[in-house]
Amino acid sequence: PHSTLPLTEVVEPVDFEEYVSSHAPGVEPGPLRQLMEFPQDDLELLHQDKECITLEPPMPEEEETHDVTSLSHYCVLQDDAKRRSVSIDETPRGSWASSIFDLKNSSPDALLPSVLEHTAAEDMDRRNTEARLQGRHTDLMGLYPPPDEDEAVERCSAIEVPKEHCGQRIMPTFISSCSDSLLELQGKLSISENFYFDLNSDQMKGLLKPHTPHTAISTLARSAIFSITYPSADIFLVIKLEKVLQQGDIGECCEPYMVMKESDSTKHKEKLEKLRQQAEQSCNRLGRFRMPFAWTAIHLLNIVSSVGGLDRSDPDSDSGHGTWNERKKKGFERMSIGDDMCNFATFRPATLTVTNFFKQEGDRLSDEDLYKYLADMRRPSSVLRRLRPVTAQLKIDISPAPDSPHYCLSPELLHVKPYPDLRVRPTKEVLEFPARYVYTPHTTYRNLLYIYPQSLNFSSRQGSVRNIAVKVQFMAGEDPSQALPVIFGKSSCAEFMNEAYTPVIYHNKSPEFYEEMKMKIPANLTDNHHLLFTFYHISCQPKQNTPLECPVGYTWIPLMQHGRLRTGSFSLPVSVEKPPPSYSVLTPDVSLPGMKWVDNHKGVFNVEVTAASSVHTQDPHLDKFFTLVYVLEEYSFPFRLKDVIITEANMEGELKASMAALRGALLDTCVRFLHQLLNKLIQLIVYPPVIAGQIVNLGRTAFEAMALLVNQIHKNLEGNQDQHGRNNLLASYIHYCFRLPTAEPAVPPMPMQYATISRATARPSSLHLSRSKSISNSNPDLASSPVSPDEEVQRIIGSKGIDRSHSWVNSAYAPGGSRSVLRRNPNSSCELKQVPNPSSSSSSSSSSPASQIAKKLLHEELALQWVVSTSTVREAALQQAWFFFQLMTKSMAHHLFLTSKVDLPRRQRFPDRFVDDIAALVCAISADIAGRYHKDVELVERLNSSLAFFLNDLLSLMDRGFVFNLIRSYYKQIANKFHTAQNPSSLNALRMDFTRIICSHEHYVTLNLPCSTLSPPASPSPSTSSTTSQGSAFSSMVQDQGVATMFELSVPFRQQHFLSGLLLTELSLILEPDGEGVFFLHKKAICAVHSLLCSHDADPRYTDPQVRAHVAKLYLPLIPIVMETLQQLHDFSDSSPARVRHASAHADDADPDSGSTISQSVAMAIAGSPLPHAKANSFVLPTAGRQSSSLSAECSRTLLVSFLWVLKNADAALLERWVSDLSVQQINRLLDLLHLCVSCFEYKGKKALERINSLTFKKSQDMKARLEEAILGTIGARQEMVRRCRERSPYGSQENVRWRKNVTHWRQNTDRVDKTKAEMEQESVVDGNLATEASLIVLDTLEIIVKTVVASELKESVLGGVLRVLLHSMAGNQSALFLQHCFTTQRALVYKFPEMLFEEDTELCADLCLRLLRHCSSSVGSVRSHASASLYLLMRQNFEIGNNFARVKMQVTMSLSSLVGTSQNFNEEHLRHSLKTILTYAEEDVELRDTPFPEQVQDLVFNLHMILTDTVKMKEHQQDPEMLIDLMYRIAKGYQNSPDLRLTWLQNMAGKHCERGNHAEAAHCLVHSAALVAEYLNMLEDCRYLPIGCVTFQNISSNVLEESAVSDDVLSPEEEGICAGKYFSESGLVGLLEQAAASFNMAAMYEAINEVYKILLPIHEANRDFKKLATVHGKLQDAFNKVYNQRMFGTYFRVGFYGCRFGDLDDQEFVYKEPSITKLAEISHRLEEFYSERFGDDAVEIIKDSNPVDKNKLDPNKAYLQITYVEPFFDTYELKERITYFDKNYNLRTFMYCTPFTLDGRAHGDLNEQYKRKTILTTSHAFPYIKTRINVIHKEEIILVPMEVAIEDMQKKTQELAFATNQDPADSKMLQMVLQGSVGTTVNQVLTDIPQQICNSFSPSQGPLELFRHHNKLRLCFKDFTKRCEDALRKNKALIGPDQKEYHRELERNYIKLKEALGPLINRKIPQLYRTLPVTGLKHSVSVTSDHKIQWHSSKI
Repeated sequence: PHSTLPLTEVVEPVDFEEYVSSHAPGVEPGPLRQLMEFPQDDLELLHQDKECITLEPPMPEEEETHDVTSLSHYCVLQDDAKRRSVSIDETPRGSWASSIFDLKNSSPDALLPSVLEHTAAEDMDRRNTEARLQGRHTDLMGLYPPPDEDEAVERCSAIEVPKEHCGQRIMPTFISSCSDSLLELQGKLSISENFYFDLNSDQMKGLLKPHTPHTAISTLARSAIFSITYPSADIFLVIKLEKVLQQGDIGECCEPYMVMKESDSTKHKEKLEKLRQQAEQSCNRLGRFRMPFAWTAIHLLNIVSSVGGLDRSDPDSDSGHGTWNERKKKGFERMSIGDDMCNFATFRPATLTVTNFFKQEGDRLSDEDLYKYLADMRRPSSVLRRLRPVTAQLKIDISPAPDSPHYCLSPELLHVKPYPDLRVRPTKEVLEFPARYVYTPHTTYRNLLYIYPQSLNFSSRQGSVRNIAVKVQFMAGEDPSQALPVIFGKSSCAEFMNEAYTPVIYHNKSPEFYEEMKMKIPANLTDNHHLLFTFYHISCQPKQNTPLECPVGYTWIPLMQHGRLRTGSFSLPVSVEKPPPSYSVLTPDVSLPGMKWVDNHKGVFNVEVTAASSVHTQDPHLDKFFTLVYVLEEYSFPFRLKDVIITEANMEGELKASMAALRGALLDTCVRFLHQLLNKLIQLIVYPPVIAGQIVNLGRTAFEAMALLVNQIHKNLEGNQDQHGRNNLLASYIHYCFRLPTAEPAVPPMPMQYATISRATARPSSLHLSRSKSISNSNPDLASSPVSPDEEVQRIIGSKGIDRSHSWVNSAYAPGGSRSVLRRNPNSSCELKQVPNPSSSSSSSSSSPASQIAKKLLHEELALQWVVSTSTVREAALQQAWFFFQLMTKSMAHHLFLTSKVDLPRRQRFPDRFVDDIAALVCAISADIAGRYHKDVELVERLNSSLAFFLNDLLSLMDRGFVFNLIRSYYKQIANKFHTAQNPSSLNALRMDFTRIICSHEHYVTLNLPCSTLSPPASPSPSTSSTTSQGSAFSSMVQDQGVATMFELSVPFRQQHFLSGLLLTELSLILEPDGEGVFFLHKKAICAVHSLLCSHDADPRYTDPQVRAHVAKLYLPLIPIVMETLQQLHDFSDSSPARVRHASAHADDADPDSGSTISQSVAMAIAGSPLPHAKANSFVLPTAGRQSSSLSAECSRTLLVSFLWVLKNADAALLERWVSDLSVQQINRLLDLLHLCVSCFEYKGKKALERINSLTFKKSQDMKARLEEAILGTIGARQEMVRRCRERSPYGSQENVRWRKNVTHWRQNTDRVDKTKAEMEQESVVDGNLATEASLIVLDTLEIIVKTVVASELKESVLGGVLRVLLHSMAGNQSALFLQHCFTTQRALVYKFPEMLFEEDTELCADLCLRLLRHCSSSVGSVRSHASASLYLLMRQNFEIGNNFARVKMQVTMSLSSLVGTSQNFNEEHLRHSLKTILTYAEEDVELRDTPFPEQVQDLVFNLHMILTDTVKMKEHQQDPEMLIDLMYRIAKGYQNSPDLRLTWLQNMAGKHCERGNHAEAAHCLVHSAALVAEYLNMLEDCRYLPIGCVTFQNISSNVLEESAVSDDVLSPEEEGICAGKYFSESGLVGLLEQAAASFNMAAMYEAINEVYKILLPIHEANRDFKKLATVHGKLQDAFNKVYNQRMFGTYFRVGFYGCRFGDLDDQEFVYKEPSITKLAEISHRLEEFYSERFGDDAVEIIKDSNPVDKNKLDPNKAYLQITYVEPFFDTYELKERITYFDKNYNLRTFMYCTPFTLDGRAHGDLNEQYKRKTILTTSHAFPYIKTRINVIHKEEIILVPMEVAIEDMQKKTQELAFATNQDPADSKMLQMVLQGSVGTTVNQVLTDIPQQICNSFSPSQGPLELFRHHNKLRLCFKDFTKRCEDALRKNKALIGPDQKEYHRELERNYIKLKEALGPLINRKIPQLYRTLPVTGLKHSVSVTSDHKIQWHSSKI
């Protein structure tokens, strides 16, 4: 329906004024009404009283004044809402109220009331939505970190109220025993006036009472405040002492002070008395006069750098020079450090005691001499040593001055506030004479004069003139009575005096002076005011007839000359006599007849006069200009100015010349008189003077003078600017001081005519030009054929037709608005009322001249002069465009205010030609920006922001449609440049800043017409514009096309919402994936949107939700824009910090040149052709691997939060309609975006916040700025300069905090790394609130999507996506509040679409179970309640669909295992609660009570509980490998019915075994896994080459049969989701078997490998996989070859556990398999150590023997271990099968150990008492198994009698001999050892004893038969033994060499002895064995057989 216009072109805006007037708001008054209506223009003129810091206003005392600067108030125009984007810092970020884990209200796992009820879906949704909307944060942005201040171009620093300058201040207080001033050595100048103080006691002062009758309290000050603007290392505090004049020179008078010490006072008693009398006499007679006495100086640096010389606590720094030297040295060392050390604003206060004063030398009193001394003071070899010290002591406190000290007097002696009590001794502020210029305009009245008499030469003067005093008076006339009391008193005297004397130097005809006299001079000086100097000779001795003072000379200085104050150095002749009458108008240089002069009228008296005045400029250029203006105002022609007589004829020329000459004036002075200067220039523009009846047009001259002045100030005061390059002095002038001159100058009483064209410097008001042509025609001084201006100007201005009367009315200019105005500058002006008939000229020469003085309007004149200005002036104006723009805006506003035009419609406020001038000006400046952006980067940046601020201001004053068109013309100018630009990204950045500033208008929302409907735009012809609009925002019939256009940057959208359209278009173009969006542009654009949204959130006007929805309408296209950038967004789902860092680093290092090339599509677009691809349908589903993100994490996060803001505040119904129009693909993309939002805003916790704080913000702001500029391709000189200025300011380190951005109040919170704990706490709470709010917004949106699916029933394919996002949000760290809503939504979703989970996607079901279980173990009760309810309903729904809930059962079981296995901080206690809750639900569920459901739930819960318990124990036994494996084994058993899980746990066990090197066990775990897989594969398909389940595996291990699937609860593998793992396949089986073979190989069980491959080979054969077969056979060959290697298998021990401390293990026995050759001591030590660590050292005991344990005898508090070595035991029949070493170590189930004992309890006794117990143990499974310890299930004991013990021993010996003899190859050493042990002498003895003892040991209880049998057996053993000994000896004989023959013979001899001894036994026949026995006897004999005891162990398995 709408013609499309590419995004790169700006649409024509709606005619705002037209639209507003034709669309009356149809809403009741209320917040919504305010939104639609632009408020009444709210200009008000504020007269802000200037703060007066003193109690009395500093005003001149006379009534009339000449040219006083002081303004009593400032004039500020402002809007109601101050324009400044609301800083987020002012709104609290998140309330504590919604603290995330509010546990108090939750009861332990309450059941949710309505879970089991059936409710209609609609009611459920409604309830859920209501609940979700309660207690939500209204301002999302308040929770998000505030926008980056670096980007806040629309932010202007607050303008400072003009105030007097003040440096760093120090405050010395003189405590105990003079004038004092600060001097700077380097510049050799005094940097403050003198401060006089008097520390004499009242008694002393009493002596002087006659001379000072009245003492003013102001002269009693003892503390002063010195201001230091330029701290330096060379500043000294110089203190001079004076005493009352007495006879004798300084040396004589000092003598007593230097010689006498107080300690000798008795010695000098008379002398002292005499001195006291002399002193009293002197005081009485000469008390009025002083003489120099002594001086000292304090080097301030030593005090400030408190390490310096004197020890603070030292009450006295020994007099003498040593101390000075030390201090000097230290001072020197520090000097090199430079001035940074000298910070006088902050140092530790110090108290000094100064004891070394130096005597004044009468011939060295001048300042020059003093400077030399000070320089010496800083050198180690001091000239000062030659100076004589005076004993005196002065204590001084020096401290930094407080901010607002109490009881303080200004230099004019006014009381500075606060001054609570006028009677308190004051502190004086001492006026500073800064060492260098201080550029600050005067804001208070000051008019002080300082007189410094320097020297006098009376050497040629006759007569008695030796003790000379100079008296100084300020005379208003020549009569002596006219001496004015304006001289400030010094100390302990009157406040003001009318005369002052210099100190007297005894007997010196040419004295030097160091005196300073300070005067307060009248404001209005006349030619009669002068200074009179009278010279007196003072006679010190009282003589007869000689007066005390005798005048010896006179001279004077007239103060005014040609209207200027005379200051400077004077060398004056001195007259001997009194000057004649009316001398005061002449200077003493003029030789008056009949006067006598000293030394022939030569200059003999040198004096310097300086002024500190805000009245007298003391600059010839300024003086001349001000005087001429004054002459004009007073109209006092003719006027004499120096040598020129000013008349009406030459006035104009002189005035123009003086204005042009202003540039020659000293900048310091210009700045000090800046306000007056600008005021006068403006006055000349607004009221052109009328001279001799002619209006003289000074507009151009004044404009030029102003432009050059402003530029000069800007250039020279670089440091004094804000971030927009505005000079603070000028800004504060416009804001506070400028106002339109309203007092019209008096009309001269003569006829006046208007200037003719030839005279005009600018368009005279009478000139009536046809202005429809080019604008340049308006300047008649230009050439007659004007150059055609820019076409754009032509378009805006030229084509409007000749009839100017309604040219603007018809054009489609519409108004606009913007966010709160940062600082609305009052710009004032006054205008001639427009004449109603546009054809007549505004006035003609015929109109009566008196009634209408020609008054121009400042803004019109400025605009005109600017448009027509050329070359240097134009350049100067461009450089400081902001100044003229602000001046114009304030002038316009002021003018509207004064003429009450504010109420007029906007189009009628300003005349057309002014509007044309503005249009031309804006076009010209836009062209400058576009044309010069790469050459003058810095200028263009300033110009760009100035223009933007100007247009922003115009939106509040002019026709808004017109301003919109100006904006559009700016855009066009920039766009025209785009395709030729070398560096388009920098142009783009400029345009972005421009847009951002425009959008910062306070009425931005209203300017965008948020309530307008999107209809075809109002076309330029007014007829159609009103008819097409619809009445309401949504009429029921709106076609959906309408909704789509609201969400796109369609032409109607961009027209209606002009400004937000511009902003979003910029964003969209910059984010285009193939666009030129250099990353810093991304940041700029995203930041702009973000800061606007922040301001809406913080704006009280938009708190109403309905209003918010309308505001959000302006941003709807942001949703599709962000959807399009999905691929470019940073991927937050990957939490590994490395990856995130990498991504952002990647983004930051974007190729710096990437900005310089331009892609084809952009070039096309800029050229104006439609975009090559239609953007609307370019949705692509996200690919599996996301492209590398091109947006940094920070930008992505900000973009997403803005996206969420729109979703949160937009109208839900509108969103719903939009979603219903989206394709499935687009909805999926929206879901992906929501998924990303959840990851992005997930709560990271305090730890992460701390980490982020330290990492992120270490990179300095500075680097960021430089990087951006590097990408822009240019470093802006201004940024460089601003940066430099921030680093060092010209005003000392403290002065311009306001320009150091990082110190201002809105400094970004992220800069600081070191946050306090409370701040961190607050931040984490806010962060948690943000996470919750973001997730809730996502939830709201998901509900909207589900709603549209329910309604259309088309897009069920997106439901899975919805659930995925839900699950993802459950997975993160979420607040309890969010989780409750999340579960509610999830339950509703499952309720509505059960088949989605149970029929389609198993993965979702598995995920859901896992998430729910995880939250069932939450520590928060409410979360558990909801999770349990959700889980129960899930089971129930599954049951209802298929009458069993096997799927959920299995998924829950699997989820539990993965949850317990992976989660670190898992809490089983909480999960038990939830399991209990689920049981409760099952019991209370009435509907399903009669089904098998409750029972099944119960089974499931119990099984879960068991698994849970074991898993928890596993955690406890992490350190106990056997126990751990046991538990894993048990858990695997618990999963017998979940093959997938059992497999997982078997593999976990295999892994654990491998870690510990138990390869045999690992192999068996794998064999079991393979058997399990085979079992299920066999169920699935009958495949002849696959193993038939477990049976096939029993050759490998008999244990495998436990894997058979026989239970009734086994799920058939067809059931979906069962046996779904990758192992349940043929290849999986093969893999498991291969792994098993490999493990057997590592365990050296090569025989088992063969059995494994027997199963594998048929599979490979069936698959004809010959390669594999070859490999297998190769492996088999290796295995069989290795069989013959020496191998060692395990060693076995029986371990018994006794004691309740062992818990489950108590009273259990196990056989442990340990690595081969483990000693008993090793395992014993290992177990003892392990359990001691668990139970404590004293609690574990090892039972040392192997006897049966009696539990009653054990200590119940201890844990007992019994450890015995056991050997595999085989019955005789088994030994036939078990032939090889492997056979005897594989598949072992029985073990045996022996225990020797005697009947009386000892373990060992004599042979005839020695019994033996054999214990045979049977285990539940065969070794090796899938674990290393197996329970003993059966125990059997056999007891051997002594005879049997002997037989066994003999058999053993015989076996050893046989083995050694038959060994092959023979081992002679082994053989000899065995022989030695068999036939050695000692052995011989024992063996022969055996038969004897045994025979004696028969007890009568044993029957004879048994006895004889044993006897016989023993006999046969001995027989066999001797036979074996014989064989061995024979073998040995064959093996030995000759050296061992003797040894062999010895062995043979022993053998023969043995044989003899055993002979009787061996040959003895036992006849009883051969006779037949009666039957009874037989029975009896069985009963006496060895005692076999059998025990069965019921094992706990």
